[in-house]
Amino acid sequence: MSSTVRRVLVTGANRGFGATIVKVFDRAGWDVVGVSREVVGRERGRWVHWDVTDDDVSPLTGSLGDEPLDLLINNAGTGTPGTPLDGVVVSTLLDVCDVNVGGVIRATRAVLPNLRRTKQPIVINVSSRLGSIHDQAAGRYRGFGTSYAYRIAKAAQNMATTCLAEELAPDVRVWAVHPGRLATGMGRADAATDPAVAAQRLLDLVRGPEKRSPLFLDLENGELPW
Repeated sequence: MSSTVRRVLVTGANRGFGATIVKVFDRAGWDVVGVSREVVGRERGRWVHWDVTDDDVSPLTGSLGDEPLDLLINNAGTGTPGTPLDGVVVSTLLDVCDVNVGGVIRATRAVLPNLRRTKQPIVINVSSRLGSIHDQAAGRYRGFGTSYAYRIAKAAQNMATTCLAEELAPDVRVWAVHPGRLATGMGRADAATDPAVAAQRLLDLVRGPEKRSPLFLDLENGELPW
C-alpha cells in the first residue's frame, strides 16, 4: 500500500450510516476497516468481526497489528423507543449506554497505539444533537418523544469525547459529530438527509482545515453547544 493512502476504522459498519461511510471512504481511496457483529457477504474493504460491548478487543488489535490508523469513527450506536418514566427499564438503559459509551472507550483504547503511529490522527464519535445538555435544558427538543436511554447515552458519549480529548491532546483530536437528520432506520419521522450526503460531509470535514479538539459539530448546521 502506498504511504499516502489513509486508513479508517468504522464501528457499526454493517448497515445504515456506518455502511454508507464505508462506501464513501472506500471510493475516496481510503483503506477502510469495517467493524461489525455481522461480516458475511461484504463487498468492499476489510472486515473485523467484533461487538463493541465485548471486552475482548483482540479481533481489533489482531486485525490492525502495527499498522498506522489515521481515523477512528465510533459509529456503533443504539437506542430504544421513547416511553414515559414508568416505562423505562433501567437494565435496558444501561445496555444502551454500554453500546454508545462503552463501545467508544473499548474501541479507542484498543486502537490508540495505531492512531499514535500517524500524524494528526482523529477520533470521531457519531453523536446526536439530542446529546446536548444545553439544548435539552433549554427545551429545544421538547416533545420529540426520544427515549431516556438514547438521550442519556449520547450525553454521556459527549462527556467521553471531552475526556478523551483532554487526555490524548495534543497528539489525537477527538470530535463528537451529529451527522444530521438521517433517513435511516434510526432516523426521526422528519429525517430527510441522505446518508451518502452526510458521509461525504464527514469525509470533507476530515480532509478540511485543522479544527480544535474537542469539538461538537452538526454536519448540517455547524457547531453545537455541549
